Amino acid sequence: MRHGAHTGHNAHEGHEGHDAHEGHEGLSGHHGHAGHPGADGVSWSMAAQATLHCLTGCAIGEVLGMVIGTALGWGNVPTMVLAIVLAFFFGYSLTLRGVLKSGVDFRTALRVALAADTLSIAVMELIDNGVIALWPGAMDAHLADAKFWIVLALALTAAFVITTPVNKWMIGRGKGHAVVHRYHH
Repeated sequence: MRHGAHTGHNAHEGHEGHDAHEGHEGLSGHHGHAGHPGADGVSWSMAAQATLHCLTGCAIGEVLGMVIGTALGWGNVPTMVLAIVLAFFFGYSLTLRGVLKSGVDFRTALRVALAADTLSIAVMELIDNGVIALWPGAMDAHLADAKFWIVLALALTAAFVITTPVNKWMIGRGKGHAVVHRYHH
């Protein structure tokens, strides 16, 4: 995740003569166009990349948790709890791996991972598991059922769409994945 830290730059700096940006000077509430930083200095692309990072860990944990719970013959609640625990574990692990590569000690890397991912993963898991729990028949679908995979894909998509603005807001305030950016160079 190499997100450029644009905090402090004018969203329109260097865009003189770029037709899509003419006439926006001084407009309050004007947010950046696709790929360009908004008023908070954070692009939607940057927020989406941070969300995809969390989504990867969540998806690995969700699927692995459901596979393990199903294989052990567990009910829905213990399987969902395992899936959530593993989603956090893999989400944090992906961040830890990247931060440890920068040469910091494990304790520092763990603090960075916790600061960067906790809210993002929590929102993602709330949405993801909420969709699955509320979708008629989804909790009873088995791994071999198309319904299981379709609902999981829809749930993860909903989680991505709802969590991306959360990550954009956090990065714009120097929190969330903005903390990780200091260690990716």
